[in-house]
Amino acid sequence: MSSTAKKIQVIQSLDGKPEYVLVPYSVYRALKTKIDDALAKQPADEDFHPFSLDEYVDNPVALARIKARLSQQELAERMGISQAYISKIENQEKVTAKVMGKVTAALKRKS
Repeated sequence: MSSTAKKIQVIQSLDGKPEYVLVPYSVYRALKTKIDDALAKQPADEDFHPFSLDEYVDNPVALARIKARLSQQELAERMGISQAYISKIENQEKVTAKVMGKVTAALKRKS
């Protein structure tokens, strides 16, 4: 068995049939265009709803950080604050424009 095959996890439905496959992110990124094309060709399915990060993450700081592919620690380092403070900001219901501006500026900086 190849090392890639060992990293693939098949999730079965209740009736024991393969339903989902969990693959390493690098494999997903390599196949993303093919996956998108295949999904676009499938007939409309009322039960299928493409995942949209915006629908699951309410906090704008968390959403921006995730879209920038940064961890809380990485964003904290760019902002010169603690990871715990980033967590606190991301758990707030509202974020001020001033805080969001600082986050946006930090996300634009290269580390």
